[in-house]
Amino acid sequence: MNSVINELEKIGIVPVIAIEDAKDAVPLARALAEGGLPAAEVTFRTSAAAESIRRMREAVPEMIVGAGTVLTSEQADAAIAAGAQFIVSPGLNPNTVLHCQQKGVPMLPGCSGASDIEKALELGLTEVKFFPAEQLGGLKTIKALAAPYTSVRFMPTGGLNAANLRAYLAEPKIIACGGSFMVKKELISSGSFDKIKELTAQAARLMTALTFRGFITEGERTVTVLSSPNVMRAQYHMQRLGTEFIPGSEKTEKGRLVSVDTADGWRIIAD
Repeated sequence: MNSVINELEKIGIVPVIAIEDAKDAVPLARALAEGGLPAAEVTFRTSAAAESIRRMREAVPEMIVGAGTVLTSEQADAAIAAGAQFIVSPGLNPNTVLHCQQKGVPMLPGCSGASDIEKALELGLTEVKFFPAEQLGGLKTIKALAAPYTSVRFMPTGGLNAANLRAYLAEPKIIACGGSFMVKKELISSGSFDKIKELTAQAARLMTALTFRGFITEGERTVTVLSSPNVMRAQYHMQRLGTEFIPGSEKTEKGRLVSVDTADGWRIIAD
């Protein structure tokens, strides 16, 4: 898996943003990063998209910033020149996919059915966008498509919100979820970046869903046990907040991380 896609999977939620004025890009990026989601898909639905990507990358280098609604190779070039680290499109245009591959930038084209997925596989892709997710049957459809196409993983976008987010992210075939519910246009245009930070933090907490399970004693050591539906994402977000994990304490099962210990006597386990 590409390192950028791998990082998006750890972050878990990719805010999908339409920025009308590039002056909002930096305070928005800071709100997202401070809220716990250092990622953004800046859609090419506005003329401010490329400049917004450039400003985000320069001001908040920890952010993973990509371009969305990329419909042509020319738009892809503009996004890449601005610093976009990944490209997303609503549909699958083989020419644009091949162009991004030649540029060495990962692309997640929109796939809505089996025929799209087979075209993606022919182009060497195993990570795709599923759009519009809820309108196409949501998680049930993704699971049905994943059954025959076992190597394919999805980033669903369209209709995702605080109510259905956790169900999507609990599915192993989901890379990350794209959503705009924490970055609505009116919040950006009104400069409500504190509110965006608050909503972002709520989304991050909802995703990791850390739950206290009790204490256990191991020799002379008392361990606080927490659980999460996704230990990898919980570890990533706790590390961002300063938690130190014990090197080599990670335990895996069937290719997934199921538990990990912190230096402060905590253990996170899978639900």
